[in-house]
Formats: sequence, C-alpha cells, structure tokens
Amino acid sequence: MVVCLVYEVFARYLFSAPTVWAYDMTYMLYGSHFMLGAAYTLAVQGHIRTDFFYRLWPPRWQGAVDAILYACLFFPGIGFFLVESTDFAVTSWVRQELGISSPWNPPIYPFKTVIPVTAALLILQGISEFIKSLYAVIHGEWP
Repeated sequence: MVVCLVYEVFARYLFSAPTVWAYDMTYMLYGSHFMLGAAYTLAVQGHIRTDFFYRLWPPRWQGAVDAILYACLFFPGIGFFLVESTDFAVTSWVRQELGISSPWNPPIYPFKTVIPVTAALLILQGISEFIKSLYAVIHGEWP
C-alpha cells in the first residue's frame, strides 16, 4: 500500500503523470489489511473493552462473563456477518463486479471476498477465546 502511494506521489508531482489505479489499490489493500487483522487483534486482546469493573473480578467471573458474551452475542453476530458477507461476495463474483470509483474499474470481487474470510477467521479465533474463557471458569486462572 505504501509503495502504491509513494509511486503515485512521485508520478503525479515529479513527472506530471498521475495513475488511474493508485487510489483503488490503496483502499483495497488497506481495507484487506484492516479486516484480516481483526482476528489477530482479538487474539492479542487488542479490541476495545470496557474493563472498569471487569479487571477487578476474579478470573472465574471474567471467564464466565466472556463465555456468556461469546455464546450469546459474538458467535450469533459474527455468524450472521459470515452468512450475509458470503452472499455479498458470491453475488459479486457471479456478476464479475468492477469498481466504479475510478476510470480504471478494477475487479472488486476479490476485495469483497476478504469480508467472509475475515468473518471465518474471527469465528475461529472466537472459538479459541471461548475455550480460554471456559478454562478460566474451571481452573480459576487464565491459560
């Protein structure tokens, strides 16, 4: 992504030859990077958590709350996201959808495929986090 932006700046301002593809490549690469990093961020506890009370609880309570929230909110929400985004990506592939934000009109369906892949990775990491929560409930400590 940085290479695309640097190339665009040099081409535009030094050679007066702007590209038609740099904007599209930048938002697709950044969007993919951002989405695919969500599961990793969950793994390293990097997502926002309102732990004003949570941090004061013993590990068993923390694990129980986490397990309940994963079961009741996370899995249904991300499951819905997976189903809907898969339909979204499949429709884009069937139509061979092209981007309309620039004259380049790049194929957009590979970018839209990243969305269900992200949901699937989040579900896998969510399963890991759910198991860790159950471990904390059973053993009274985090693994």
